[in-house]
Amino acid sequence: MSSTVPTFPELFGKARHTAVHLEMRDAYAVDYETGPFADWRAGVRLDPNDRASWWRPWLDLIQETVNRGVVVRRARIISEPVSEYILFEHSGTFTNVAAGEQVRWLPRRNASDIPLPGNDFWLIDGSLIRWNHFTGDGASAGGEISEDPAAAKLCSDAFEAVWARAIPHDQYKIR
Repeated sequence: MSSTVPTFPELFGKARHTAVHLEMRDAYAVDYETGPFADWRAGVRLDPNDRASWWRPWLDLIQETVNRGVVVRRARIISEPVSEYILFEHSGTFTNVAAGEQVRWLPRRNASDIPLPGNDFWLIDGSLIRWNHFTGDGASAGGEISEDPAAAKLCSDAFEAVWARAIPHDQYKIR
């Protein structure tokens, strides 16, 4: 494990072929009082025609990465019925897709027999892992980098198993 965690632009800059992300939490820390989640709870929705209002600079980074020929995929394992946070995520995922990211959803009950790592992760080109650590209430507890081949294989196998069962974003209907 490396103590130096690259920024996401540095991490994605290293990607040559693939960048895959597995999310396994039903909620991530959000400010219920202010910010995008609070706005969404108050009825504000992203406008598909107003790209400038979308999550920047993240979506610019995804688009730049995809434009270089890197395939970017995200899979989310979720409980059903979904949490309010997952409703929020689902409503804005069209922006990820528009930036070139492929996104799928897997109901947790369909993941029971898949060996999964203990943390969310990004896997770059099948060998570089960025672990995403979270506190119990969903706040970021920082990232960690690993190039351990056994861990990379676990992440790759887990992601591909989830991906094969998951439902493409445009076909997943919230329950």
